[in-house]
Amino acid sequence: MPPRMKGRRPRRDPNATLYVVKVALAEQKTVWRRIAIRSDQTLEDLHSAIFQAFDRFDEHLYSFYLTPPGARGRVALRDAVEYACQFMFEESDPWGDAPAHDAGVTAIGSLGLTTGRTLRYLFDFGDDWWHDITIEQTDGRPGRAKYPHLTEKHGASPPQYPEPEDDEEL
Repeated sequence: MPPRMKGRRPRRDPNATLYVVKVALAEQKTVWRRIAIRSDQTLEDLHSAIFQAFDRFDEHLYSFYLTPPGARGRVALRDAVEYACQFMFEESDPWGDAPAHDAGVTAIGSLGLTTGRTLRYLFDFGDDWWHDITIEQTDGRPGRAKYPHLTEKHGASPPQYPEPEDDEEL
């Protein structure tokens, strides 16, 4: 496992590029959001944009997983590099499985992402809201807009806490 990344939030870069990402619910591919984010913004900034874009209201732990190119299924997650929310670094991990990288200090542009590359994103480790993030653009020019921002929304956001199904209540 790579050493834990420590440091500060990246500084605003006057030469930053604009990334456009498509974030789809893994179990409902027809529900997705397109988000524009600067290369000097962090994965934590992307998390915040996803949180708002899917109409969530209750914060939970989250992680991004940069999977090896071409890897699929369990192997992809097993071999992925994890970028986690800052809170996960504050608690001791009795199993020694602490994530290696802090999403709060990891700039999008530092990940070496290329168009077509995908990341996995898990929000809420109890309800397991898995998302597939596809990189659609890495070389845009940021405008005067506030970033990150939602550029397109497709499908209604499912409730953050779905009602239990009748057979689960028994």
